[in-house]
Amino acid sequence: MKDEFEKRGVKMIGLSANELGSHDKWIQDINEVANTNLQFPIIADADRHVAFLYDMVDQQDLDNIDEKGIAFTIRSVFVIDPNKKIRLTMMYPASTGRNTAEVLRVIDSLQTGDKKGVTTPINWMPGEDVIVPPSVSTPDAKKKFGEVREVKPYLRFTNVGK
Repeated sequence: MKDEFEKRGVKMIGLSANELGSHDKWIQDINEVANTNLQFPIIADADRHVAFLYDMVDQQDLDNIDEKGIAFTIRSVFVIDPNKKIRLTMMYPASTGRNTAEVLRVIDSLQTGDKKGVTTPINWMPGEDVIVPPSVSTPDAKKKFGEVREVKPYLRFTNVGK
């Protein structure tokens, strides 16, 4: 997945609920099990200071505590843009693995919206039609994008490519 994130100009960082000393073994295990080569920095947050500071622990995690009496795991994803603005947060329960394909889809949507001035509909994938924002008139949208398909006066689609 590293290549997919790099292709989009995205840098990843991890936050671990473990002590720094455990990371080498943990990374080896991930590489072996997932047949990958984990290559992004991981911040040790054994006392969950950062996790609580950024509200990354949900109620289920609070009920799933370690021997020290603190949340066992952190399952949050943040997408932060180059201006250091949080654009997305997703919080997964401890029982659910994160979906990197969805994270990449969101990044594609955010980057497309930022570059092209559009929004994306439900389940959008790169190359599919996008939505012309209501703040852009239909005549202006046609000047900007060419073909515009009007479903409702407030819902117009166009295609901006990949």
